[in-house]
Amino acid sequence: MNRHLRTRCGRTALALAAALTLLASTAQTAAARPAPAGGTLILVGGGLKDDNSEIYGEIVQKAGGAGKARIGVLTAASVPESQDPDAADPDACSNSRCNGLYYAALLEHHGAADAEWIPIDIEHVDAADSDAVVAQVESMSGFFFGGGDQYRYVTSLLHGDARTDSKVMAAIRRKLAAGAVVAGSSAGAQIASGPDMVTGGDSYQALRDGSAPGYFEDPTRLGYLPQGGFGLFDAGLLDTHTGTYGREGRAIRLAADTGHDRVFALDENTAIEVEHAGTRGESIRVLGTHGVSVFDLRAARTGTTGGHWTIDGVRYSYLTDGDRYDPRTWHAQAGAGKRPLTATSDTPVPPNHDAFYSAADPDGHPYSFSGTARALTATTAQRTATADTFESAPAFTALLHKRGGTRAWTADGTTTASFTDLEVGVHPAAD
Repeated sequence: MNRHLRTRCGRTALALAAALTLLASTAQTAAARPAPAGGTLILVGGGLKDDNSEIYGEIVQKAGGAGKARIGVLTAASVPESQDPDAADPDACSNSRCNGLYYAALLEHHGAADAEWIPIDIEHVDAADSDAVVAQVESMSGFFFGGGDQYRYVTSLLHGDARTDSKVMAAIRRKLAAGAVVAGSSAGAQIASGPDMVTGGDSYQALRDGSAPGYFEDPTRLGYLPQGGFGLFDAGLLDTHTGTYGREGRAIRLAADTGHDRVFALDENTAIEVEHAGTRGESIRVLGTHGVSVFDLRAARTGTTGGHWTIDGVRYSYLTDGDRYDPRTWHAQAGAGKRPLTATSDTPVPPNHDAFYSAADPDGHPYSFSGTARALTATTAQRTATADTFESAPAFTALLHKRGGTRAWTADGTTTASFTDLEVGVHPAAD
């Protein structure tokens, strides 16, 4: 199936609602909210496998541990039962209730004493201000937000253009501040974003056309919501499904367009665990099977060449399971079992003619961009490598360069597991 096909119901209505939100006066801001402090965020880049005991186990552990954790499951990003043609089939259904019960059973399988669906979706918005549902939330020690369409969380758990909290969302913020865990995958991770939450887009179209505020029918167009999501995570922009869909280019472009210095781009089945969220002691650890790209734009410079966008000076780190990152110092630390890699191979970096795994390329490969970067850090044959977009008119070239401060870590002694401080630039390809 073409990965651009969407199963979102009511897309036009959602786009209209988003447009109305964006047209609201910029002077109208969300009411003051208590800052998250003390609890843990576990934000997954989507594609979370049922057997990922590391991530599910950590959610349960942070919620009180096996046999004690009580976890509320929110799936308002899914369509409601009435919009799911397979609602009656437990093996094929995909709606808020069905998905909520699925995640609840899965969390109990991984050790939670109790996991319950919180019955809120776009057809049951009133439940977000129900005292009975608030009482259910108050009884929980952790929360899990499922995937789907993150804008449905905005319309279900926040109040209109003012973006004030519903009673349920206010209760979840209080629980997080008091030490609870809030986890989410895909849209459930994106919704933790602060200002300029991404709403869609592909890397090539992002590099070619730039970004725009909104929520668009064209899934390749880079869009964002200026007011953001719930604002639980403020160390940088968030992106998800990164290596699987080649979203590194769109992550860099959105950060540059919106004036953000940093973006965390999460691979599938991989999470950042943000401990002591919102406090001076906030720290980040990577969990899972792939990695997290951290793009540092503090020294980045944008411009144009031949009428097309360019950027230079982006610092690129790729962190994997167990690695830690301090968002205050911008410093990464290798996880246990990894050691510095001294490159000894003289094998050249393989050519890459599809840097961002284009949907139009039948021979493309996921994790293409990070693969080129890891190969570069592991060889003595060259200090720079290039990766071109599959699309042309114009084509873009990403130039990756080893800096004096570039470091790679290895688990097996020969290949790169993680690296820090490569430099990235993107320009129209030379004719």
